[in-house]
Amino acid sequence: MVKKMADRNFMEMIQKKWSEGKFVCVGLDSDIDKVRETISFSKFLNFLDGNSQSIYAIWHFNKAIIESTKDLVCAYKPNIAFYEAHGLDGRDILEKTINYIHSVCPDVPVILDAKRGDIGNTNAGYVKGSFDDLIADAITLHPYLGQESLQPFLKLKDKGCIILCRTSNPGAGEFQDLIVDGIPLYQYVAKRVSNFWNKNGNCLLVVGATYIEELRQVREIVGDMPILIPGIGAQGGDLEKSVLYGKDSHNQGIIINSSRGIIFASKGPDFAQAAREETQKLNDQIVQYLQM
Repeated sequence: MVKKMADRNFMEMIQKKWSEGKFVCVGLDSDIDKVRETISFSKFLNFLDGNSQSIYAIWHFNKAIIESTKDLVCAYKPNIAFYEAHGLDGRDILEKTINYIHSVCPDVPVILDAKRGDIGNTNAGYVKGSFDDLIADAITLHPYLGQESLQPFLKLKDKGCIILCRTSNPGAGEFQDLIVDGIPLYQYVAKRVSNFWNKNGNCLLVVGATYIEELRQVREIVGDMPILIPGIGAQGGDLEKSVLYGKDSHNQGIIINSSRGIIFASKGPDFAQAAREETQKLNDQIVQYLQM
């Protein structure tokens, strides 16, 4: 088991990946039904005693995806829901997955997609679970309870605090478009985070590729603050405009996440190779658009 790792600073790690020309974050949204459908064709049945129904198929699936893509990515982002759904075994699979990333590609940061946010003392427990136990490098957070509640996260200078701003789901506007002090709430969140929350330089924002104009507006507000951009691939986000509107003044500053579009690119025994090809293709497109 990988123990707590010293000298890991999320912002430094992600900036190093950008300098290497890597901008793709692979989302490990390893839905057990899709994994079973894929892995039943693969050699990993040998590890499962011929039983593709075992939820530990997720672990062998993740391991193959990581092994195939580890030299191409800027980050991995396991969504905790796909693991918590399986209780203690799911937690074990998540821990194994993160430990494996740290073991085979220690220079690649892990973003825990957990969307935490509660009162301060509860968040202290989330901090321990996310960073001391699971050893993530960054975590997604929601801003609804305000800056004070998130201090247990924000004060950790070496950890990335990725704040939900304009999410990629179709119903995002129900609250995020409400007018606050004359501007939409998502813009107000962007202003608060960039002007007041980011004292340690460890904040990022989430803005979905399905809301291109909003992405452009957020980039204007936050300057060079990094932006995590989900919604590419299965959700149909516009990649070219996401890059053009999302990039910072240094032609970097974006983490383009794709989950299903990469990890389930094939349902056959070539699923890991297909994931690699999709990751390479996506990153090549990003680099091309950055040069425009």
